[in-house]
Amino acid sequence: MFLVREEYSMSSSAKTPAKATAKKATAKKAAAKRAAKVPAKKAAPAPAKKAPAKKAAPAPARKAPARKAAPSVAHKAVAAQKAKAHAAAKALREREQKAKAAAKKALAREKALAAAKAQRERELKARTAAKEKAAAQKAKAQAAAKALREREQKARAAAKEREIARKAREKAALEAKKQREIEARRKAVEAEKLRKLREIERREAEERKRQERRQAEERKRQEALERKMHSKPYADDHEFLEELRELLLATRAATNEQIAVSESEANEMLVDRERLEYDDEDGSSVASDIQRDQLKEFATALRLKVDEIDVALARIDDGSYGRCDECFEPISQARLRAQLPVFTCVSCRASV
Repeated sequence: MFLVREEYSMSSSAKTPAKATAKKATAKKAAAKRAAKVPAKKAAPAPAKKAPAKKAAPAPARKAPARKAAPSVAHKAVAAQKAKAHAAAKALREREQKAKAAAKKALAREKALAAAKAQRERELKARTAAKEKAAAQKAKAQAAAKALREREQKARAAAKEREIARKAREKAALEAKKQREIEARRKAVEAEKLRKLREIERREAEERKRQERRQAEERKRQEALERKMHSKPYADDHEFLEELRELLLATRAATNEQIAVSESEANEMLVDRERLEYDDEDGSSVASDIQRDQLKEFATALRLKVDEIDVALARIDDGSYGRCDECFEPISQARLRAQLPVFTCVSCRASV
């Protein structure tokens, strides 16, 4: 991408001097032609004025070479200008060829870098595979050593168990006495646990009762909230709802007109931008794009307002318009008339 931009900038910068050179050559050709014509016109009257004074015919013969010399100078100037134009065109072609050669070199350099990167990736993959293979072999060796240690540990554990069993038989008499004492203590602990369990059950029963009371209160609150959520505060005031319907329809029509105007202005700006050549240096194209985007965003916001008006009209049809969407309380008639459409009361709107 950067190479294409450089080539485009170089070609555009090369085209500009070529145009300037061509204009200069054309201007010089015109000046040379005028210079060639002016001496010829001024040279003709000179013999007529001097003829009566000298009374001789050789005067026109002396002026004739001057008339012929002027076109030759003009031709030389035109030829020089043509040579300069050809030289400028040749220099332009050479610059373009150099730019193309530079682009080809950059592309070849990128290909070489990509090939080197691919080679490095392959080498990295090979080293990674070798490391994984070495790690797998090391893991197998560690697993074999671990299995050997486990077998040795099992053998030592078996010998230790046999020793423990022998000592246990020797201590069986002493353990019987201790067992009776432990049994007595266990019964005492179980009795204490039973008492604590009964206390816990009693507290849980009380907690269940409190929870049931809270659930009952929550159900009542939810039922009241459901009634508010499905309330229709102005369902009986048909005249007020019809007034709101007319206001909403008028607002909807005005909003649609604003949308059409904004979109037409944005489209006109787009057509003007495509038709005219903006100078990017002074930022005129950027300013035009920003203004067009602002018009598009304004039209989008107006469409959202139209959608809200449609929702409000639907709620007027079912009689639920005028209920706050947050607290489900009725919205004042003054607020419903002042702001079209509105779905929250003043307090809820302030808390948002």
